Amino acid sequence: MSSKSANPVRHPNLWQKIWQRFAPWLESWAIAAWGIALFRLWLTGRLYLLIHPNYIPLTIIAAFLLTMVGFTEAWRVWQRRRSNRQGHTTLFKPSLGSSLLLLVAISSFLIEPRPFTSEKAIHRGVIETIADARTVPQSFRASNRPEQRTLVEWVRTVSAYPEPDAYRGQKVNVTGFVVHSPDQPDNMFLITRFIITCCAADVYPVSLPVKISGSRVNYPPDRWLKVEGQIDVDGTGSNRQVLIVANNITEIAEPKNPYDY
Repeated sequence: MSSKSANPVRHPNLWQKIWQRFAPWLESWAIAAWGIALFRLWLTGRLYLLIHPNYIPLTIIAAFLLTMVGFTEAWRVWQRRRSNRQGHTTLFKPSLGSSLLLLVAISSFLIEPRPFTSEKAIHRGVIETIADARTVPQSFRASNRPEQRTLVEWVRTVSAYPEPDAYRGQKVNVTGFVVHSPDQPDNMFLITRFIITCCAADVYPVSLPVKISGSRVNYPPDRWLKVEGQIDVDGTGSNRQVLIVANNITEIAEPKNPYDY
């Protein structure tokens, strides 16, 4: 038979050429991109929205190591391609996983992390009865003066010593964001903060009910407020709980670090 019957040589198409050209760099780019992304979150102050401050030094070290490893591997790939001794091979075999890691790292430059909202607080079970044991650490010290306690200190104090009448009339000066509970009347809302113990995946909300003279429509969900007033008791018998009777409410800017610990 004629040699013309032999299988024709297939030439790579455009996408194959692109893949062959850039595949050796994927792993190094992905590693370096993650390091740079962590550095960027730290320098812009957004890292506080994702992890507890205690873990930030470790994250910075990881970012430095990832960046160094990524650039070192990229330099090795460039050296091998320049000498053409090992073709298009790399220390790490390119894969779909490295492509996904690179895409996720790039997306972190386009999507800014945001604090959790009132909707997330309701979804995670915002604490209206302030009786959740998680809010009581093994040891804590609340401020001696009631008006100096933060919202979280108030929740921990009442959870540790659950006698509402003991707090009646004490002054309150707390900050947090507004949550509208569907179980509350129109003249009440929840002043809320999220507590972070490790990372954003484990945050949980704590809150105190606030009683106002008007309608809560004047204080929409997610608005940050400073609430001044005094403690009162709502309910009877075993259903009693503390609440804040507001004397003065001031709108404030969202804090750079909206979480408590």
